[in-house]
Amino acid sequence: MLFQIYGETSGWQLLGWVMVFVGLVVANEFARRTKVGGIICFLAIPAVLTAYFIAIYAGAAKGAEWALNNDTYIYMNSWFHYAKLYAATAGCIGFMIIKYQWGKLGKAHWFKAFPFVIVAINILIAVASDFESAIRAGSLAGGWWHSSEGVWLYGGWWNVLNGLAGLINILCMTGWWGIYSSKNGRQDMLWPDMTIYYIIAYDIWNFQYTYLNLPTHAWYCGLALLLAPTFANHFWNKGGWIQNRAHTLALWCMFAQVFPVFQDHSVFTTVTSVYAGGGAAAALGNTMPTAQNPTAQGVISVISLVVNVFVLATIIKRSKEQKKNPYTNEIFTGTKDFEEAMARAE
Repeated sequence: MLFQIYGETSGWQLLGWVMVFVGLVVANEFARRTKVGGIICFLAIPAVLTAYFIAIYAGAAKGAEWALNNDTYIYMNSWFHYAKLYAATAGCIGFMIIKYQWGKLGKAHWFKAFPFVIVAINILIAVASDFESAIRAGSLAGGWWHSSEGVWLYGGWWNVLNGLAGLINILCMTGWWGIYSSKNGRQDMLWPDMTIYYIIAYDIWNFQYTYLNLPTHAWYCGLALLLAPTFANHFWNKGGWIQNRAHTLALWCMFAQVFPVFQDHSVFTTVTSVYAGGGAAAALGNTMPTAQNPTAQGVISVISLVVNVFVLATIIKRSKEQKKNPYTNEIFTGTKDFEEAMARAE
């Protein structure tokens, strides 16, 4: 079993997952359907939160008890969480500039490469975190280390493999210039060449990243957060997956940064199988866990690397057959996903 879901809190854990999944799907719809929704979600709310974060750290620097005891300060102080929040939010703002063609930037052909750049940056942030975990473990065979947020992580060779899968995943993004606005009032920014091939490769890699490095959050930011944009892309927003992904990621990071106790210290807390049945007490305790079960970590990392290598090989094969550069040209033309997305483009 990938997660420790049993006992008296199992019902709460399942309810928590449903609430997060449904909440993200609904929040994405609010953000994407109107300019007002997007401005509220990715300009107004981040501005307020930035002021809040600055106030917390300024207060903590002065020794203020309210700041030192703030949940965000205690449980969400890692560089990764802030980097991810602001990188994802920057992506959402850039996507709005493109789909609504705001100003000269939104109409500039060169700016169509922005989605690739911002997604690559987000992936590199996670890859750096994966390699950091492998190094801090002290041994590729596996080792515990204590994060700044009080979580015991079991790093090892699985982090290296998944980090490599992340680097390959960047190369799997094709058709950088094939970015469009949708017909329906420019509700969506479409990237038709980002088909199911890429989505599956990305989802497996990113799920494994969360499973390895965010073991008390992966039930939510791994499964629920990844499935929400994929669900929307499949059923009603074909071609808009990367926009869905950026929206849900940014909104989730905002929620998690302000309400970390939901994941770490509540009836909704769910941890991975690496703690060998020790549960949240082992993950969040003051002493190093006495047992570990990294089997799932190793297996999923191998799958992540194999799937990403397969997708890259498919891209190379199609580009050779079509005699196209896969990054300056769209190479998934003729596939079901691509054609359905293009049918929605202006």
